[in-house]
Amino acid sequence: MTAEQPNEARLLFEKDPRLLIVDDDRPFLSRLAKAMAARGFNVTMAESVAEALAAIRAEPPAFAIIDMRLADGNGLDVITELKTRRPDARGVILTGYGNISSAVIAIKLGAFDYLAKPADADEVFLALMNGESAAAGPVPPNPMSAERVRWEHIQRIYELCERNVSETARRLNMHRRTLQRILAKRAPR
Repeated sequence: MTAEQPNEARLLFEKDPRLLIVDDDRPFLSRLAKAMAARGFNVTMAESVAEALAAIRAEPPAFAIIDMRLADGNGLDVITELKTRRPDARGVILTGYGNISSAVIAIKLGAFDYLAKPADADEVFLALMNGESAAAGPVPPNPMSAERVRWEHIQRIYELCERNVSETARRLNMHRRTLQRILAKRAPR
């Protein structure tokens, strides 16, 4: 730990260095766990929402790194359970499907930061130990296109509807098949 790190994170780390890492990409999970252990964390690994929830219920960690999309569910369920059981916990959401709506939801549910994959161990460590969320950083020099803003809005509503296509289509006043085609495409730039 360095002197530049905020007292709150440093104190929490000194008191309880337990870290839960949740990711269904086993090689990435192993590399990140090894890197975080080298930084002084006591690491617990989980490859699914079910494993993560069981670990949190058994002993809620002070820190968590959680993949957004897991084979058996959503990482947002994990951050919600963590913050319910341990409000002072510091969680970072990782995702290969970075979008603004998911970031906003993650932060509102209690994640401390949100990083797009691939994120290296240094970035993750800084996000865990940083004093303020990086999600509220400066405005990017290249703002999103109108197509991207529309796509982000659709993704936000889709997440709020718990990824129910029919309900999302109804709320957006859109045909279900049209919505399915939009959701199947990559995000516009």
